[in-house]
Amino acid sequence: MKIDMQLRETIAETEARYAKRQTDRLQHQRKLNAGEFLQADDPERVKKRLQRLGVERSAAARLVEGLSVPLPPTEMPLSLERIFFKNDLMRINYLERGTRAARAVGRIWIQSSQGQLIGYATGFMVSPQLLLTNHHVLPTRESAYGQVEFNYQDGIDGQPLQSVRLKLNPDAFFLADKSLDYALVAVQTEPHCPSLKQFGWHRLIEDEGKVIIGEYVSIIQHPGGEPKQVALRENQLVDVLPEFLHYQTDTAVGSSGSPVFNDQWEVVAVHHSGVPKRDRQGRILTINGDVWTDEQGEQKIAWLANEGTRVRCIIQHIKQQRLSRFAKPLRDQLFEAMPDSRHFDSDSDSESNSNLISKLKSDLLSYSIPNSMSISRSIDPDDTDSASGSDRSTPMVSSDGTVTWTIPIQVSIRLGQPTMQLSGETPLPTPSTSFTSDIQSNPSVHSSETQSDELEAALAEFQEATQRTYYDEAQDAQHCDRYYGRLLRQIESLEPDELYRKLSDRLRQTHTTSLVYKPNKQLYPWVDLHPDLKLRSIYSGQPFEPEAFIREDFRIDQLRSLRTQELQRKESTLSPEQYQQALELLEASLPYNCEHVVPQSWFGKAEPMRGDLHHLFACEVTCNSFRSNYPYFDFDQFQERDSIRAECGKLSSDRFEPRRGKGAVARATLYFLLRYPGKISKTRSEYTQERLETLIEWHMTYPPNDYEKHRNAAIFERQGNRNPLIDFPEWAECIDFSLGVE
Repeated sequence: MKIDMQLRETIAETEARYAKRQTDRLQHQRKLNAGEFLQADDPERVKKRLQRLGVERSAAARLVEGLSVPLPPTEMPLSLERIFFKNDLMRINYLERGTRAARAVGRIWIQSSQGQLIGYATGFMVSPQLLLTNHHVLPTRESAYGQVEFNYQDGIDGQPLQSVRLKLNPDAFFLADKSLDYALVAVQTEPHCPSLKQFGWHRLIEDEGKVIIGEYVSIIQHPGGEPKQVALRENQLVDVLPEFLHYQTDTAVGSSGSPVFNDQWEVVAVHHSGVPKRDRQGRILTINGDVWTDEQGEQKIAWLANEGTRVRCIIQHIKQQRLSRFAKPLRDQLFEAMPDSRHFDSDSDSESNSNLISKLKSDLLSYSIPNSMSISRSIDPDDTDSASGSDRSTPMVSSDGTVTWTIPIQVSIRLGQPTMQLSGETPLPTPSTSFTSDIQSNPSVHSSETQSDELEAALAEFQEATQRTYYDEAQDAQHCDRYYGRLLRQIESLEPDELYRKLSDRLRQTHTTSLVYKPNKQLYPWVDLHPDLKLRSIYSGQPFEPEAFIREDFRIDQLRSLRTQELQRKESTLSPEQYQQALELLEASLPYNCEHVVPQSWFGKAEPMRGDLHHLFACEVTCNSFRSNYPYFDFDQFQERDSIRAECGKLSSDRFEPRRGKGAVARATLYFLLRYPGKISKTRSEYTQERLETLIEWHMTYPPNDYEKHRNAAIFERQGNRNPLIDFPEWAECIDFSLGVE
C-alpha cells in the first residue's frame, strides 16, 4: 500500500524503538552465536515455551537453569531440536498445516468514502466473523467500508484460483487502536456469497510461550496487493518488547496487517511496520538501492528489520474495551469459539467430497485390517445428533469386510485379507481421536517380544470387557463391607483427625500391589472405561476408542525405548546432570495420553504414587499440557485476562478449573491426601486450606456415578485398596484432610 503520513509516523516510532534496543539485541545475538539458545530470552518466557512444546514444567525449569551444553539432536522432538540446533528439517504436515492456515488470510481493498480503490493491505480472520489488520490500514470506522478478497492466489497448477470478495461491515463491529496499530472489523456475508466457514479462522492465543528469541517466524501476506505469498521461516526473532516483536532477515519483508506465525502455525504477532534502510542524508532506500518515493509503496522499501504487534497485547486491549450490547457478542465469540478443521471445507463443494473420498481410501489401504475388525467413531453424549444415530460420518462394517460411509454420498470399500498380523501395526485412525502431536510412525522401530506380548494382553483384556459385567453393585457392596470392617461401626465416634489416620493406615496397608506407571496396560483396557466402553478425557469429556489409545501409548513406549538406547550410547559425552536432564526431556517430549490428577512434579515422579491408578485418568495431551501442574480452583469471578480453552477449562497464572470431571478429580486428590500424607505441600502452588474446601465442595456437588464406582472396584482388584470418598461420599465432611498436607 502507498505510504501515508500515519504510516510514516509508525515507521518513525519503530525506528526509535529499534535504536533504543541495540545493546539488548547484540547481547541476544552473542548468546545465539554461542549456542546458548535457551539463555537468549527471559527465563520465564523460555520455560513457558518449552512447556507449550510438551516439556513438563519442572524439566523445563531445569533445562533453562542448568543445561549449558545443548543435547544431541536425536534425544528431542524436532520442535525442540530447531531451538537448540537451528535445524531446518520440518515434518511434512508442516506444509499442509501452513496451506490451511493461509486460507484465512485475505487481501484488503482499501476504498475511499466514494468507493474508489486507494490501496491494498493484508488481513486475516480471527473469529467466525471478525478480521484483524492494522490501524494505519483502517484507522476509522468510516475508512473501513472496504472489501476483503480470499483465494487471491495461484493454484497448484499455477493458474489463478477463483477468488471470493466480501464486504467489510464496520457497522456491525469496529475496534481500533493507534498505539498497538490494530483494527478489528466484521466481515459481511450475503445470501448469494459462499460462507466464511470455508476459509476458517485463527484463534488468538493470549498465553506466553508461543515463540522465543532465536526462533524463526513465517509471514503470509499480499505484498503490494499481489497474489498471496509466504515468507517461510526467513524472519528470525531477535528481540521481545512489552508490546512488539522484532524479527529481521536479509530477504523477506512483511505486508501491513499480515499474520506472523510460529512453527506450530499459531499467530504470534500482527506485522505492521519495519526499520527502513536510509542513505547518509536520511532518505529511505529501495531494495535496488535507489531513493524511495511514496508512490512506490511499502513493498519496495529495503527493510533492516520487521516489527509486529504482540498478539497477547492486542487481546488484552480488546478485553478492556467497553462495547455496545450489539458488538459485545462478537467480541465474546472471538475468545470463546473454537476453530473447527471442518470449517476449511465447504459442505456443498463436490470437490471437497471427492478429496474426502480419496483420503478415506488412502487411509484404509495404508493399513492391513482383519475383516472382523470394527471401525467406528466415538459418539459424544452431548452431541444429540450423534447420540440418536444420525451421525452420517460413522462407518458401517459388514461381515464380509465392506466398510461404508455416508458423507453425504455413500462410499463402500472392500478390504482384502490381511497380509500381516494386527499385533504391532500402526493404530487405526479414528475421526474423533486427537493424539500426541508430532509423533510419527517409524517403520524401523519394532516391538520387542515382551512388548508385543503386553500389547496383545492389553488388547485381549479390552476385548473381554464386552463380555464382563461393567459394575456389579451387590458384589461391590460385599467387598466394601469386608474392606472397612470394624471401621464402619466406629465412624460416628471418631474425631476428624482420628478418622483421617485410620483411613490413611487402611489405604496404605491394603495397597498390596504397587503398579508401574503404564496406562496402556493398567488403565485403558478396563479400569477407566465408561459404561459405553469408551475412554473419555477427564477434562474435556471427549470420547476416544480404547484400542487406539492402547496402541498409541505402546508406540510411544517404542519410541522412548529407541531414543533411550541412542542416548545411552552418547552418555559419555554428557555430565550426569545433563544425562538426567536429557532423560527427563525425552519423557516429557513423548507423553502418554494420561493425566496425573496430582501432578508428578509434586512428588518427584516417585513410586508408588506415579502408578497409583486412583489418580490416573485418560486425557488428551492438549488438555493435559494446558493444565500443566497447577492446582484446581473454582473461579467465582473469572478475569477476562485469564485463559480459556473451551474444551479443557479455565487457566490463570497458578490456578486451573476443569470443564468437566470436577467430582472425579476432587475425590482422586482427596484419596491422595489420605494415602500419601505429606506428599502435597501446604502452598499456593499446591494446596492451601481454602483449596481443600473447594475440593470437598466439588465432591459434594458432583457425587460418584457408575463410572467412578466401576473404577473403584476395578482398582481394588488390581492394587488392593479403595477410595473411601467413592464408597461413602458422606465421610468427606468428617475427615480432617489438612493432615495430608505438610
